[in-house]
Amino acid sequence: MNSYNSIHDFSTTKKTVVTLGTFDGVHLGHTKIIERLLNASSADQQSLILTFFPHPRMVLQKESDIKLLNTIAERTQLLDKAGLQNLIIHPFDQAFSRLTAEEFVKNILVDVFNIKKIIIGHDHRFGRNRTANIDDLILFGKEYGFEVEQISAQEIDEVSISSTKIRNALNEGKIALANEYLGYNYFFSGTVIHGKKLGRTIGFPTANLKISESYKLIPAQGVYAVQCLIANQLVNGMLNIGTNPTVEGQNLSIEVHLLDFEGDLYDQEITVELVKRIRDEKKFESVEALKMQLEKDRLFAQQLFQNK
Repeated sequence: MNSYNSIHDFSTTKKTVVTLGTFDGVHLGHTKIIERLLNASSADQQSLILTFFPHPRMVLQKESDIKLLNTIAERTQLLDKAGLQNLIIHPFDQAFSRLTAEEFVKNILVDVFNIKKIIIGHDHRFGRNRTANIDDLILFGKEYGFEVEQISAQEIDEVSISSTKIRNALNEGKIALANEYLGYNYFFSGTVIHGKKLGRTIGFPTANLKISESYKLIPAQGVYAVQCLIANQLVNGMLNIGTNPTVEGQNLSIEVHLLDFEGDLYDQEITVELVKRIRDEKKFESVEALKMQLEKDRLFAQQLFQNK
C-alpha cells in the first residue's frame, strides 16, 4: 500500500476509485465499504481512501475530548491488511474545514485524485459547515465526469455498526460486543515501564504499560484475559486496568501478568489484545484476599486459552 501524509503529496496519471471518512476502528462496517472499493478498482483504476488526522471532532469540537479506537499507525496497518492500494492521511484543520463543497470536488477529487468513481454513504455530508449532501455530489459528478455509487440506508442498517457504538461498548467493558463489531480483538500497544513492583511480592509480577497516544481509548476498568505480542511471540496473560484500590492506589494503571513467560521487558513495546472480560476491579479486605482472587482469575484465563 502507498501511504501519503497529505493530499498534496499524492499524484497519479491513473483514474481512482475513492472513498473517504475517518475509518476509526476499521470495523466490519468499514470493511463492507472497502470491499466495494476494491471490487470497483482495477489495474487502470486504483483504490484510494482519504482519511484525516486529527479526527475532525478534535479540531471542530475541542471540548468533546473524543477518544479513538485506533492510533493513526494502527489505522494504517489495518487498512494495509485490507488490500488497499493508496491511503492519504490528510491533516484536518480549520482551513480544510472551510473548503466549499465545489472547491473540495474540483480542487481535490478531480484535479488531484483524477477521480473516476466515489463510493459514499447516502447520508454523507461535506463542504463548509457540511452543507452539501449526496444529491449535490451526484450533480458534481455529472458536471465533472465521475460516477457516484451510493451505499443505501438499508445496507448501512444491515451492518448496524458504528465507531461510536464500539467506543460505548468498550467504555462499558463489553469487550465481546466490541470485538464482534470490530471483526478482530481490540488492541493497544504500550511501552513497559517501572511500576511499584507490588505484584511480584504476591506471586503476580506485572508489566506496567505506558500508552503514548493520549487520544487512544482505554476500555473500562477491570480484569481481562488477553494475548500479548512480544517480539513476534504471542503470549497469554491477564490484564488489570484500574487504580489498585486494595493497596490504596490512586492513579490509573495498565498492568499485564503474563502466563508462562519469563524475561526482562522494560522499555520494550508490547501489543495487548483483549480477548474476554473476567470481572470488575474491586477493593478487597486484604492483600491475601486479593491474591486468592488473582489465583482464580489466572485459572479462568488458563482454561479459556486451553479451550481455544
